[in-house]
Amino acid sequence: MVPTGRRRLSSLLTIDDMRAAARRTLPRMLFDFVDGGSGDESTLRRNTGGFAHYALMAQALTGGETRDQGRTLFGRRISTPVLIAPTGSSGLLWPRGEAEVARAAAAEGTIMEVSAGATLAIEEVAAAAEGARWLQLFIYRDRGITRDFAARARAAGYEALVLTVDCPVLGRRQRDIRNGFTIDPRLSFGTLADAARHAGWWMRMARTPRVTFRNFEPYGGGGVVDMARYISTLIDPAVSWKDVEWLRGIWDGPLIIKGILRAEDARHAVSLGCDGVQVSNHGGRQFDGTLGAIEALGEVVDAVAGEVPVLLDGGVRRGSDVLKAIALGACAVLIGRSHLWGLAIAGEAGVRHALALLKAEIDLAMAIGGWKSLDEINRDSIRRVVPLPDAL
Repeated sequence: MVPTGRRRLSSLLTIDDMRAAARRTLPRMLFDFVDGGSGDESTLRRNTGGFAHYALMAQALTGGETRDQGRTLFGRRISTPVLIAPTGSSGLLWPRGEAEVARAAAAEGTIMEVSAGATLAIEEVAAAAEGARWLQLFIYRDRGITRDFAARARAAGYEALVLTVDCPVLGRRQRDIRNGFTIDPRLSFGTLADAARHAGWWMRMARTPRVTFRNFEPYGGGGVVDMARYISTLIDPAVSWKDVEWLRGIWDGPLIIKGILRAEDARHAVSLGCDGVQVSNHGGRQFDGTLGAIEALGEVVDAVAGEVPVLLDGGVRRGSDVLKAIALGACAVLIGRSHLWGLAIAGEAGVRHALALLKAEIDLAMAIGGWKSLDEINRDSIRRVVPLPDAL
């Protein structure tokens, strides 16, 4: 039985527990869509396994009775250094999924990066909750679409833009290819046995209006069902640093560049006026065989030398993972799959449970480690180690 109520959610003690519950909840095609990566999924494994190459160094007798894991990003105080990463198609996991996530993020006092590939319009997500939101987008072939997204974001109260730069073309996600994945589940009903195994999900989705990309309806793409094919025609593969400079010129709020793994790219972004750098490999869904995000973090942090905040997404499953990233210089991390497992299980309540688990683990690690605030955690708090044999 899949936990859905508050009492049953409490039986899920870790993010891995939530992943297992989501596997039981979702049809295989959808579970693989969320869980999978590109190619042999080596980058996906490096994201999670990379944290095992680091160990935190506790301090003794620091006299701290209370801890504060809050952070301030671009003038916004948040309760935890764990943000919500942008994930397209959340509405496939739970009806109006992005609205559920927005309410959970607001309730837990953190920031949500909203994907342009959401199944709800960015205006609908903004109306769902009063919390802080950033909009993730691409540079599109038609620059007018990018300009329009920026204007819509400003009008809807989004506080920052997050430009994804690691996706000139889509990675080859073999699980999706084998499963024949499409966005509209009504076009790919499996067997009756599959429906019976995932009855809760099927019943919820059967009562839901057809899932579409509402953000792209004004541009003729709202009703597409092959996400990969549509996005590959929309995103400009010839994007260059000149386009980053152009976007900087039309957006007067914070601009974060997402998908950076190299020091020189981070420095270039800062030189063009970007206000933040997000170390990311697209959750291992793009370039298979590249570094895990945590492996690239230190180099990027050193490159920007404190000029702008550095964020990290990819592989975070434990509160100790968060603190390792903080120790290496990240201001905050973002979770993608980890919050999607919660969404698939129990909607808003499930996302809140995922965030609450990580917040509790962070607080416990800070208490045992002797840190009263995140500002006390730095390079002296961490060591490079040989991972245990089962870590990768």
